[in-house]
Amino acid sequence: CHYKAVIFDASGVLLPSPYKTAADWEAHNCIPAGTVQQVLLSGGENSLSLKYTRGELTAVELLLELGQQCFEIANVCVPVNSFLLDLIRNEMIKQLPIMAEASQCIRAEGLKTALLSNDFCLLNGKSFVLRDQEPFDVLVESYRHGMCKPDPCIYKLCLERLGVQPQESIVLDNSSQNLKAAAQLGIKTVKVDDPGAALKELETYLGFPLQGFVPYTRSVRSNMEIPKDHLQKYLENVLREQARGPLVLRQFGQGWSTRTYSIKFGDRLLVLKKEPSDSLHPPGSAVRREYRILRALSEAGVPVPTVLALCEDSSILGTPFYLMEHCAGRIYSDVSLPALQPHQRKAVYAAMSQVLSKIHSVDLRASRLEDLREHGNYIQWQVETWTKQYRAVETHVIPAMERLIDWLPLHFPESEKTTVVHGDFR
Repeated sequence: CHYKAVIFDASGVLLPSPYKTAADWEAHNCIPAGTVQQVLLSGGENSLSLKYTRGELTAVELLLELGQQCFEIANVCVPVNSFLLDLIRNEMIKQLPIMAEASQCIRAEGLKTALLSNDFCLLNGKSFVLRDQEPFDVLVESYRHGMCKPDPCIYKLCLERLGVQPQESIVLDNSSQNLKAAAQLGIKTVKVDDPGAALKELETYLGFPLQGFVPYTRSVRSNMEIPKDHLQKYLENVLREQARGPLVLRQFGQGWSTRTYSIKFGDRLLVLKKEPSDSLHPPGSAVRREYRILRALSEAGVPVPTVLALCEDSSILGTPFYLMEHCAGRIYSDVSLPALQPHQRKAVYAAMSQVLSKIHSVDLRASRLEDLREHGNYIQWQVETWTKQYRAVETHVIPAMERLIDWLPLHFPESEKTTVVHGDFR
């Protein structure tokens, strides 16, 4: 895919069209149909909507003009304030789910997204385009910049903020006039009459699916695909009456010993861990071990995902795999948790310590995990391994390291107790 960014129009693409909301409001308030749209759009370049989005009218001036012109057309007093409040409170804060999900899928593939809006602001000057702008890298609102679609300058500003060239971007809009202006700059365009059909067209340009988003996943890499028809039959057998709906498959970050996939199947959200075909481990050993340990930890009261099934039949997906329930959560790349407040960090660290303690306290015999213990002196083996690794990359003699290498073997503990530990906290 040579595209690097996708630009979403706000009204009519990501958000409901304000004119559909206006029509519903008119019907509810016994106002002649089309009154609000006629007033907002009439006048060409001097229409109320364009003058407002260019910053030539304040919000108060817009409402006064809108009320006056609606009265002249409908010959009744039109409560335009209530229309604006309905627009803000009930409709324009509602993202269309499939478009919001498409934006998340696009960013998961490493592309940038932008939201381009000709919409209004609140009377206090704040935007009501989105409550949550996280799915977008760039937000360009016409009233803040004194320009609006189809002015080419607003597209150029959006491209500049995205850091991409016109031919590297795609724009979605429901206005032919807006799309024509974007196309003249070299931007690929998608007309949004039907959101589902528009996303199908967008998928053909991008080359990856735009549905089934799960945090921390992306589309399945081409060299790591698994036969979905085989997986669906297996899921139907395992889940039985709970097996309903289409199968959506995505992939988590690549692991060393297993590959991890997200599965949406009807109302179920599952995780599949599968051995790669080029695994250095004996067939089935890695997933069998993981499945067994997770099941034992769960029975011991450790909070882990519920494992559902282990399949060692390589004819199903090519290599052994197991299924477990998906547990929603957050992945913190910085262990200092800078984005959290002190009391939040304290709670996270305390919870982590408690879970590590539970893992460390698991009774190997009661959990039937004794056969997994390492034989021999584990600490001695670990120190010898570290020493070999150090010698392999040593560039010059460091006296302090030499003293440490001599000191450690003389001070091994006299007794050992084998316990379970989390691999990242040994």
